[in-house]
Amino acid sequence: MDYTSQSQQVKIARSKKMMLWFGIVSLSMMFGGLTSAYIVSSERKDWLHDFQLPQAFYISTAIIILSSLSMLVAKRAISKENNTLGTLALVVTAILGIGFVIFQFKGFGEIVQEGYFFTGSQSNVTTSFIYAFVISHVIHVAAGILVLLVILVQQLRGKYASGQTLGLELGATFWHFVDILWIYLFLFFMFAEDIIH
Repeated sequence: MDYTSQSQQVKIARSKKMMLWFGIVSLSMMFGGLTSAYIVSSERKDWLHDFQLPQAFYISTAIIILSSLSMLVAKRAISKENNTLGTLALVVTAILGIGFVIFQFKGFGEIVQEGYFFTGSQSNVTTSFIYAFVISHVIHVAAGILVLLVILVQQLRGKYASGQTLGLELGATFWHFVDILWIYLFLFFMFAEDIIH
């Protein structure tokens, strides 16, 4: 590989990373706006001040933390060309990601069992906000799972070699972002009453 093509690859990698970070900042601002709206809306008379998060959300939080750890293992293993461990860790990360989504929907089920729906006469502004947060986040996790599957296919095709792991790096960054975003949302919901009052 000559210097010109190497320089071109560096430029492409830099632009892709910048685009990803632009997307991450945009998403962070969106969720920041939602949490601000949540705080402002808590002044409403029909706000639920004693709402408890579903147990399934606690389980999904543990799952997504484990998925971040398995993604770290995958990235490290692949960068050291330990392909067997890297592939296994990617598979585990994808399975944990799917498990996270399943438990998010179980959480919705728990909220519905308490008699709260997203919209309609049986909805409440508090739980409607939680639905909006969680659904928005689940959509991004689903996108992350698709990215993971693409990375896994590329890994199985032997596309990642030493110094040629841009797709893996971008995917790992996005995956860690959605993990950190959920932890932020979970802690926000847990301590929202203390923050608000």
